[in-house]
Formats: sequence, structure tokens, C-alpha cells
Amino acid sequence: VDTDPENMLAPDEPVRIFHREMKAKLGLYDIVVVGVADAEHADGVFHPAALADVYALAEHAKTLRWPVPGDADIMAGVIPRDLIAPSTVDNIAQGGPGVVTFDWLMPAPPSTAEDAREVRDKALALPFFKGTLVSEDGLMLALYIPISAKDQSYRVASALQEMIDTFDGGAEYYITGLPVANDTFGVEMFVQMAISAPLAMIAIFVLMLLFFRKLVLIVSPMLVALASVIVTMGLLVVTGHTIHIMSSMIPIFIMPIAVLDSIHILSEFFDQYPRHRDRRKTVQAVMAELFAPMLYTSLTSAAGFASLALTPIPPVQTFGIFVAVGILTAWALTIVFIPAYIMLIPERMLANFGARHTEGAEHATHVGHMLHGLGHFTARRYRLVVVVALLMAAFSIYGISRINVNDNPTRWFKAAHPIRVADQVLNDHFGGTYMAYLALEPGAPEPFPDYRAGLIERLEAWETANAPDFPEIQETAAALRAAIPEEAPSRDALLAALDTLVNARIDAAEGELRYAWEDTLAFVDLEKQRDEVFKQPEALRYIAALQERLAEMDAVGKSNSVADLVKTVYRALFEGEAEYFRIPESSRAVAQCYLTFEGSHRPQDLYHFVTPDYRETSIWVQLTSGDNQDMTRVVNAVDDFVRENPPPFGLKHQWFGLTYINVVWQEKMVYGMLNAFAGSFVIVLIMMVVLFRSFLWGLLSMIPLTLTVAFIYGIIGVVGKDYDMPVAVLSSLSLGLAVDFAIHFLARTRELYRRKGDWAAVQQEMFGEPANAITRNVLVIAIGFTPLLAAPLMPYVTVGALLAAILFVSGGSTLLLLPSLITLLQRWLFRGGKEATNDGSAT
Repeated sequence: VDTDPENMLAPDEPVRIFHREMKAKLGLYDIVVVGVADAEHADGVFHPAALADVYALAEHAKTLRWPVPGDADIMAGVIPRDLIAPSTVDNIAQGGPGVVTFDWLMPAPPSTAEDAREVRDKALALPFFKGTLVSEDGLMLALYIPISAKDQSYRVASALQEMIDTFDGGAEYYITGLPVANDTFGVEMFVQMAISAPLAMIAIFVLMLLFFRKLVLIVSPMLVALASVIVTMGLLVVTGHTIHIMSSMIPIFIMPIAVLDSIHILSEFFDQYPRHRDRRKTVQAVMAELFAPMLYTSLTSAAGFASLALTPIPPVQTFGIFVAVGILTAWALTIVFIPAYIMLIPERMLANFGARHTEGAEHATHVGHMLHGLGHFTARRYRLVVVVALLMAAFSIYGISRINVNDNPTRWFKAAHPIRVADQVLNDHFGGTYMAYLALEPGAPEPFPDYRAGLIERLEAWETANAPDFPEIQETAAALRAAIPEEAPSRDALLAALDTLVNARIDAAEGELRYAWEDTLAFVDLEKQRDEVFKQPEALRYIAALQERLAEMDAVGKSNSVADLVKTVYRALFEGEAEYFRIPESSRAVAQCYLTFEGSHRPQDLYHFVTPDYRETSIWVQLTSGDNQDMTRVVNAVDDFVRENPPPFGLKHQWFGLTYINVVWQEKMVYGMLNAFAGSFVIVLIMMVVLFRSFLWGLLSMIPLTLTVAFIYGIIGVVGKDYDMPVAVLSSLSLGLAVDFAIHFLARTRELYRRKGDWAAVQQEMFGEPANAITRNVLVIAIGFTPLLAAPLMPYVTVGALLAAILFVSGGSTLLLLPSLITLLQRWLFRGGKEATNDGSAT
């Protein structure tokens, strides 16, 4: 089972490669977030009973490690040393002039209410913890539990919940985070596959029983659908593919298509059996009439799904290919198994089976009566139908223009699901549970002439600042300037030469001049450290300014960076005075802040923000929403800031993290789906032209498909439903089903016209058994999949709702629009035949 959003992209996708590289460089892990709240207490969770439970939960979390199957030496689960909880982090405080103390924020559960409030107050005084560890209102706290791999999140969350269930401190606990959402979806996905698919099949079975009233006969389509799913899913697994959110839906897509052809056969058999009263003759007549339409509907449906192989999303490619395999498997089983199964049924069991063919009997049922009236309506009001179709097309264009492309894995659960509830609560009170990381690194080394000019400028500024108190500096600065060549192999070579020169002068100098040369060596050392970009004050100030811009955005709850760490330590070095909460003026002071922090209990935290060579860093951006559009707005805002404020040291920025990866694959999916749909549309059109040996008839068969897809997506745009992954892939199902009905309608129309040569007579007959078969298909599949609407997973609900909508619109457009268009275009479609008039008679 694989629900990792990273795997929506190919392994060699640049954004994935960069994501893995940066996680490895900075020692970052995916996180399970546990929020703790107590609405009944005035101090929220900051009372002894609740904090004692929080302390116990953190200690328990450290133990959640398990040997990796097949390699007992490697442990999976929680990474204890990076766990963020009140008992595992430092309080950074002032310990006297120039002294910083690092003490555990909560070394033991507090025994008094005052001690509990002190934990809160200390955390709120530290920028990194305010809005992250403790909510800004001071009533809630959150634990951040790093895990070795995303697929451990459900197991870790379940173990945490077991511990939480034993607490009686009165607090409420909320477990969430993208890894938990993805892994939980994977677990519930299997449960849903085991419930929804059988329920859908039972509903289809019951409806077919109502239509055909022969239990022994309707078992056969169920067996075809079941066999098609088993063969397809077995082939998927045996070829080494994982069960992803997309491939989990393969059975849901195969079953309706597998049943469609069977229903056409049974409908025709139901209609013709009373005429022949012989199974063999009836089956031969049915298969002779339906073989070509069923072949082409299966090929076109398979082509629609196979076109998804053109998308750049591997799980979508797999989904499309295997649904296409399942459709062709279903077709092969249908044309072989259904006739064979019918032949096994004794003739005596078919007594009184079939449609009545007495005068008016075909209209005796409610459905038959409705279809008879529909036939007369399309004959008389065909222009009105065409006008309404044009209005629907105009509405569709408007709706499509309003489509909102967006996805959020947390919203794959219904609103009442514990993960959705936890997500809402934590993102309302904290800086955000959706992590995105902005990596910064210097650009290519500046050309030597530029570096030389900058060096001379900084040397003159240093000389100007120090010469008034130390005149000998002028002599050493002049000597240094004279030693700077017009050209050099590189910056490193220049600094090495200056270092050698200054060391030699120190050894030869005496008195004040020696001290001046020692200060000059310190200047050269600082120049050598300029390569350590994120020790430079101007680089850290730029990061701080960028964070201020991010803080202005609604979607950003807060951000953390190495600049925050430096400002916090610098303030502590100066007796905690608020005015010193800033970036120091010199790189030496910045380096001192780093060195001081390395004396904490968690020195490794520094290198989660910056690499040991101080040349790469990342800003942790906490978003309160996992919506792709919010992440996109943040990305655009950063791009605008960098464009308006050119960064020092030629800094380059690049995003990584799961929230950003979701944006990348969503964008690829949208454009990939559009390209795939356009390609399959052309392929299906060509197939229709070949089938009907006429471009006009082929084009006519595509009209219900076009109108269905446009109308469904138009409605999606108007009602504001996000265009997400399940919605995107349903375009392929629209193509397969809409053209399926059109092929059957037009193929039967042409066959009947060859016999009768009169469109008016053909139209009346088409609204008998052929329209009955199409209507049965629409009702059986649309109603049959309503159990999906009760699923706790929104992708299944979306599939159920849109599947019904696609069937009703495509069936309706086939039965209403196609006969109206045929009447309108009959002189070009039926050359030399009789034309129907407005009242349905022939001329």
C-alpha cells in the first residue's frame, strides 16, 4: 500500500531529488503533530494534571521504535532526540552578563499551578515556541513527533492514541499532520474497498433483478464484473505495482463498465427471446447485432483510460493502464461467458421470460411509457432540444472558466473525521501543521574583479572605523591594499596570499605595529569567513525581512529560521533586553551566538536550519492550510519579494517539503489530464469515423461526450467544488460512458434504417428496446453506486456523485440530443431516404 504524495511524481523528478537531498543535509523528518487542549480549565492545559499526562506521553513517544522487517539492526518509528515537547526542549535564558543558560523547559511534571503557568510563560517568551509549541493564547500546546518514514505515521499515531486513552487529566488530544492523513487514508482505503465495492454490486444486483426478474440470469453480469476486477487487481499486484489511492479505485471504475455490455446483452435477449423461444437462436441474433457496438464501446472506453498513460503522474498512469486492461478483460469475458452461461440455463427456467410484444405492451411499464413520450417529444421539438443543448454548452463554458484547481489530502476525509477535526483545531490555534521549507544558498562565486572591488571597499571602511583610535592601522591597510593584485586565479588564492603576507609581517613587527597587524589578520580571517554566508549579518537580516513578508500572509501562521535562533541567543547574551532581539552587527558576534547555542541540550537543532559549512539554510514555513492554492500564493509572494529585493551574496531560493510537492504534482496532473483527454478525444473520434465509415456520423457520436464532459465540469466550476485528483480522472470515465451510449444508439439507428429506410419509423422503434437498454444501464449504474456517497473518504464520495451525474447527463444527451440532431441533419445523414417531418411523419 502506498499513499505517499511524493510518489505522485516520478523518482527522478527534480523536486523530489532536491527534497530528499535537503532532508538529508538538514536532518529533517516527517512529523506527527499532537495537539492538547483543555477548554474546562482557566489556564487551558497548563495545570499540573494535564502537564503530567503530556510529560508521560512524550516519554512514551520516545519508546515507539520497532526493528525494520528483514533488518533487526535498523529501527523505524520515532526519532527521540528530535522530539519537540515541553520536557525535551531548552529554555534559553540570561544567566548573567554575557552568559546564556540552557535548562529543560519542563524537566519534570509541575506540582503546582504556579509552576505550570511558569512553563507556559517561559515558552511564550521564546519566538521558536510561541505559536509552535504553545498556542499564542497560551491555552494549548502541541507535540511534534518526528518519524523515520511516512509509512510509520499510522502505527505511531495508533500507539499514541492507546496511551492517551489511559489518561484522566481532563485534556483533549488531537493527532494530525500530512503523514498521518496519508497513512490513515491508506488503512481506511482498504476498509472502504472491502465495503463500498460489494455494496455497489449488491445494489446493481437488486436493480437488475427488478428489471429482468430472473435471478439465474442476472448472476452472470456479477460474475463477469467480479472476475474482471480479480484479474485486473491480481495483474496489478503481481507486476509489482503498489495499491495507491488511484489504483484503489480501479474496482470502482471497472465494475460499472464491466456490467454495461452485459446489460445490453440481457436487455436485447429479454426483448428477443419471446420471438424465438430458443436460447441458441436468440443468443446468435443478439450477438450478431451487438458485437460491433460492444467492441467499439470497449475499445473507446479503454482508449479513454489508457490515455492517462500520457500524464506525468506515475500512479495516474498505472490507474489508466490497468483500468483499460480491466475493460478489455470484461469485454472478452462478456462476449464469451455471457452467451455460454445463457446456454447452460435450461429452457424450462426461461418460461414466461422476456418482454411482451402485444400491441402497446412495450409502453406498459413506467419506463417504457416515458421513453415512448420522449420519442415523440424529440420528433416534434427537436429544434428546442438543440437550443437547450446550446444553452447548456454556453453555461458549461462559463462554469469551466470558474473552475478552481486545488487539492488538500486532509480533505480526503469527511468533515467529522477525527483527522479533519484535529486539523481544524490545531490550525486555528497554532502557526500551522502544514510544513513547507524554503532553501537558500549562495549563487555562483562572484567574478574576481567584483570580489576585489568589494574587498577594497570593505578594507577602506574598516580602516576608517579603526584608524582614529589606532593610527598604525593606516600603515597595515595600505600594505594590504598594495598586495591585492589586479588579477588572481581565484578569491581563495588571493586570501591565502594575504594571509601569508600578514602572518609574515606579524612575526617581523614590534610594539603597536604588531598589534595593528594582528587586527589586520582578524580582518583577513573575517574575509575568509565570508564564504560562510549564513554567518554574515546581511544574509540573516535578509532572511528576517523575508519572514516579515511571509507573516503578512493569511495562509502563513508563522515561520522559523536560523535568524530567529541568533536573535534569541543574542538577546540572552545582553541580559534579556528586548532591544537586543536583533541580528548582531558583525559576523563574529553571529558566530558567537552559534557557538553559544551549541552548548545547549539540543545542539543538533542548529543544523536543522543551517548546514555545518553555513552555506545552505532553510526557513521553516508553517501554513494553516494544506490547500495547493495557498501554497502557490506563498510561493508567488516569495518570488515577488526576491524580485523586488535582490538578495545579498546572490542567494538562490528553492522550495521543498510535502506541502510544496503536492502543488507540483497537482499542476502536472491538471495539464497532463488535459493533454491526455485531448489525445484520447482525437483517437476516439478517429475510431468512430472508422466504425461508421463517415466523418459526419463519427462527429455526431462525439457530441453527447463533449456536452457531458463540459456540463459536468461546468457545474463543478459554478458550485465551487475543487478540481482535485478524483475529479480530474473522472474525465476519462465521462469519455468512456458517454460515447458508449452514443455508439449503441447510432449503431442501432443505422442498422434499423438499413431495414426500414424511414427515419420516422426508426425513431419510434429506437425508443423501444434500444432506449430501454440505455435507460437500464443509466439507472442500474447510477443508482447502484449510491452506496459510495456514505463512504467516510471523500474521493469515493466524489466518484459516486460524479459517476451518477455523468451517467444521467450522458444518457439524457444521447436519448434527447442525438435523435434531435439526426432529425435536423437527416438529409445529410440519410442520403436518398425518407425524411421525417416536424410531427414525426415521413415524407
